[in-house]
Amino acid sequence: MIPTLFSPEHVAVMRDELAIGVARTEGKTLDDVEIAPSVQVYVGDDWEEARNLMRPFLALYIGGMGSRKQNFYNALVRRYGFEEAAQEIQDLYLDGDKDGAMAALPDDLIDAVSICGPKEHVRERLAAYREAGVGTLGVTPMAWTREDRIAQLRLVAELNAA
Repeated sequence: MIPTLFSPEHVAVMRDELAIGVARTEGKTLDDVEIAPSVQVYVGDDWEEARNLMRPFLALYIGGMGSRKQNFYNALVRRYGFEEAAQEIQDLYLDGDKDGAMAALPDDLIDAVSICGPKEHVRERLAAYREAGVGTLGVTPMAWTREDRIAQLRLVAELNAA
């Protein structure tokens, strides 16, 4: 399973969905499925900057990836407990107010589905993913130059090894 907008604190939501699919296969169990989420990452001391880098991607997925009736990512974050925020983000995004949708993202939602912030926080988030049963973690550094992406990947590797 390669989930997007995976929250390690809400792994039960994913496992419940996965159990439905596994039940349709012959001879497989949940133990046969590796959790390998893809997550956006930025390591930096400025919390606001780090979270702001996540906003365009999250607003697009939560607000604009589908219609008002069919948006898997919107439904997912609702199951995580962000019902009101998900509705507001979607309404703003689909009404053409992408900046408003980005601004409507609560910090705790950003923190739940991305890894961003100071080194110690990132180290703790990486541990939370491991504790949730993640075997492989695909990271997308939210940096725009080759050098900055490489630097971010190195930081994540170092923090994950520590």
